[in-house]
Parts: sequence; C-alpha cells; structure tokens
Amino acid sequence: MNLNTLNPSGVDAVIVDLDGTMVDTMGDFNEALNRMLRDLSLPAIAADQVESMVGKGSEHLLRSVLKHVLAPVDQAQAAIKIEALFPQAWARYQHHYLEINGSHSAVYPGVVQGLQALQGAGLPLACLTNKPLSFAQPLLQAKGLDGFFARVFGGDSFERKKPDPLPLVKTCEALGSSAASTLMLGDSSNDAQAARAAGCPVVLVTYGYNHGQPVRNVDADGYVDSLEEVGRWLARR
Repeated sequence: MNLNTLNPSGVDAVIVDLDGTMVDTMGDFNEALNRMLRDLSLPAIAADQVESMVGKGSEHLLRSVLKHVLAPVDQAQAAIKIEALFPQAWARYQHHYLEINGSHSAVYPGVVQGLQALQGAGLPLACLTNKPLSFAQPLLQAKGLDGFFARVFGGDSFERKKPDPLPLVKTCEALGSSAASTLMLGDSSNDAQAARAAGCPVVLVTYGYNHGQPVRNVDADGYVDSLEEVGRWLARR
C-alpha cells in the first residue's frame, strides 16, 4: 500500500464502488448475459470477454456484448441490428439478472473487515456504482453489506454515470461532506476519472475490472490489495 500523498485525518467520508471493488460479480454478469443471448438465439460469450466490457453501466455492457456476438456482420448493419435487438435484450437481461443476482458472485477478501474499520472510525459511507439501483441494493443485501452504507446510488440515480463527476458530486452532497475530504474507493479508470474531475482523492484496488488494462497505470492517489488496508489506514485518523 502506498498512500503517502494522503493524510487520513483529512478524510471525513468514503464512497465505495461495488462491482470489482467489493464484490466479484463476473459470474453473475456472465450467467445473465448468456441466458439473455440464448433467449435471442445468439452465440454465447465467455467470461474473460465480458470482463473488459464491465464498468460503464448495464446499457453499455449489453451493447458491447451484442456488438461482440454480431462481429461477423457488416459494421453498419450490426449497429442497426443492435438497436433493433436492444429493447428485447434489455428486458431479458433485467429478468435474468434479478433472478440470479448474487448467486454467482462473492465478496472479495478483506472487504467486510475494511468496511467495519471505516464504520468504526465514524466515517459515513456511501456505495456508488454504475450498476442499476434495482440490481445494486438486492446484491448488497444478499452479501450482508447493506448495513454499512448511509446511502446507495446506482447508475440510474443521476443524469450521468461515472466517469462523469456528477454522481460523485451528488453523493458528496448527500453525505454532507466536501469533495476534497471524501475518499473514493474503486477499481477502475471510471472511478479515478470521476474522482479527479469532482475533486475527490481516489484509491484503487488492484484486483478488480479495469477494462482489461493494468490498474496501476491509472492516475490515482494510491493502490491497495485489500479494502482492509484502507480501513486500517483510516482507523489511525
């Protein structure tokens, strides 16, 4: 852990991402997507192909998956076909995801301990994810993480999603904290870019989903192998 540029006493609140930061949800994504693809009589997609597509919201994920499975089709024709298929794909994906939500996922090691330490330090916590709120809240409940958060916001809670700074700005307002004193904990360039633009310090975990790119190449204030490290660091404040 290298958080030398940050002062723990300057942190008054923490915002935590969900997918790839607290919960490994790749199994859920892969299962729901392949059930949806079967419904549409389209080829299956492998989990390692899905991983690089995750992080920018479910709508972006679905369009990326449809583009991938329709790859042999002419690009212009594929774009037309994707938009034609999207309403049915979205409806089937929502159905399947809600049906299996949390069944093929697991909380990362150190997450519960890290959240307990943050809560014990008296820091208000918010979960901010690009996942739809109707997916995020049941997942947090299923994994026993919902009790840690004063507020939970999804990708459909605001007009724009991360990497736009708006969700972070609004979450800081909801927590009653300034951006400069609100730490963003995430796993990808989406979290880092949003935090930088909002004026929040940002620390990234090294094990999540960063669009297939090394997370240490992302501009951030620190990198940790476990949320427990952040909890211990902030417990000293």
